[in-house]
Amino acid sequence: PFPNSRLKQSQRSSTIASLPAIYHTPLSDSDKSIITSPIASLVAGIHAGTTSPLSVLHAYGKLAVKAHARTNCLTEVMISDAEKWAEGDREKGGVNLKGPLAGIPVSLKDTIVVGGYDTTVGYSSFVGNKTTQDGAIVRLLKDLGAVPYVKTNLPITLLSFESTNAVWGRCVNPHNPAYSPGGSTGGEAALLAMGGRIGVGSDVAGSVRLPAHWSGCYSLRCSTGRWPKAGICTSMPGQEGVPSVYSPMARTLDDLRYFVRAVLDEGTQVWRYDHSVHPLPWRDSFEKDVLQERRRLKVGVLRTDGVVDPSPACVRALGMVEEALKREGCEVVTVEGAPDMYEGLRLASLLLNADGCQMFESFRRWGEWNDPGARQMRRLASLWAPLRYIYYLWVRYVRRDQVWAGLVRHWSPKSAFENWKLVMQREAYRAKWFEYWNSQGFDAIIAPPNATPALPHDAMKDAVSSCGYTFLFNLVSDQL
Repeated sequence: PFPNSRLKQSQRSSTIASLPAIYHTPLSDSDKSIITSPIASLVAGIHAGTTSPLSVLHAYGKLAVKAHARTNCLTEVMISDAEKWAEGDREKGGVNLKGPLAGIPVSLKDTIVVGGYDTTVGYSSFVGNKTTQDGAIVRLLKDLGAVPYVKTNLPITLLSFESTNAVWGRCVNPHNPAYSPGGSTGGEAALLAMGGRIGVGSDVAGSVRLPAHWSGCYSLRCSTGRWPKAGICTSMPGQEGVPSVYSPMARTLDDLRYFVRAVLDEGTQVWRYDHSVHPLPWRDSFEKDVLQERRRLKVGVLRTDGVVDPSPACVRALGMVEEALKREGCEVVTVEGAPDMYEGLRLASLLLNADGCQMFESFRRWGEWNDPGARQMRRLASLWAPLRYIYYLWVRYVRRDQVWAGLVRHWSPKSAFENWKLVMQREAYRAKWFEYWNSQGFDAIIAPPNATPALPHDAMKDAVSSCGYTFLFNLVSDQL
């Protein structure tokens, strides 16, 4: 690793070691009660003065330290400052202890700007980029009463279903250290799966949904303009071909629902923090209508994307959801005749990397570790066009891999004219899905989150094509 990478890891170790002794003790019965109590109960106790915000932070701080020892899920450890923020002193960055998330610890993907801390995104060149002010997402969370206490690990480039970088090291799956926790919001998922409460990640091709699938927690990939995304650093600034969205994650479904409702509540007016957010608050009437009419919902089951069939384990999990929906009285039908998902994967891949992978590579120092999948994409985009065509012919006619051949055929930096044509194709593809969805009368579609369960480390170089199940809904998110 680069010297400043060793420095960051050393600082993290020293920060954890220097935390007050209470964070290095076993979970007490009181801690366990806090961890298992609904968020609404904890918030009510803090509002009433019967629950101390510091006691809540102690419980989740202990969990974070233990989770990190097992998975390497943390980057910046902000617990010492979080103790001050939990006191509610607004002049010192304190949180609103009268808000709907009063005293609830929140973890953040290490792309989110917190004043006084680096936002490295896994790049050694970003070390030392801390600002004095919180980003918009953090200001919002503090105004709601949440207490940011840790930031979490991710992959360099953010374009991987793994979570490894030279600055912070490799995050591993909480259930098996030989496997990935998912990515790019993998550290967040690992922490939540081991007992964390609520967190925020980002998603451009499945980066909150895949880690929830592989690690075992909950996430909601929000539609474009629904959740704030101001106040962040990224590996691909300016990329708009496939919109990236920030989205909530949580340990349980009830936590996720409570978190989303608190942020989107009409009184919050989340659009005041981010101009890109639609002024559309949480709609209680819509929620009640859905709950009351759930037995009449029509749910489509997407059994395969036609590119990579799901593994038996994923087929079994999808079947369990299907049977549960049928028991609730839903009309469950197989998705048939949908627009070609391979075309969607091809379009999304070209749009996302229309720069030929130059932007995310521009931040990476020479010799710095790179994700195998991202490295493969960059290498292909950099090939001399005749060589890339020869590679395409070899893949198609010698390896007889039609899927990969089609994806790499035009894998190169795009001119503005070429990019405009891709956007035109994207809009036509979105229109097809819009018409198909309406013609079928679906209320929802369920699908595997990925073709596989968790994969061993460094396997993404052979699994890029399996992301279509999640990537599709980023491509068409403005339409569905």
